[in-house]
Amino acid sequence: MRWLIGCLINAVLFMAFAGYFHDSFYLTGFWAALQASILLSILNILVRPLLILLTLPATVLTMGLFLFVINAITLELTDYFMGDAFEISGFGMALFLSVLMSLVNLIIQKTLLEPSRSSKRK
Repeated sequence: MRWLIGCLINAVLFMAFAGYFHDSFYLTGFWAALQASILLSILNILVRPLLILLTLPATVLTMGLFLFVINAITLELTDYFMGDAFEISGFGMALFLSVLMSLVNLIIQKTLLEPSRSSKRK
């Protein structure tokens, strides 16, 4: 259930970012955003750990900031596999989107999801 909520949140974020950055980030619709979100989560499960392992020295040297580059790489892979339905104009935009998505997901988790989890535990 948590995975599905995360995919829906990312799909909504993709739609919002595509509307705001329409020159650099393109989506054909919500269905493409949902497919891209599911594909991104699969890539995060399969590819991201391998990338983290291979780039561990760079990640340690940058105190974890290189993880944003890894997130941008997974976004670029999502762009590659989705074809024309999901287009990111370049690596710089993918890096910017990865930082923005991380921040928005953090805010959503801290304000919406964690308070509801703590109220269920009581």
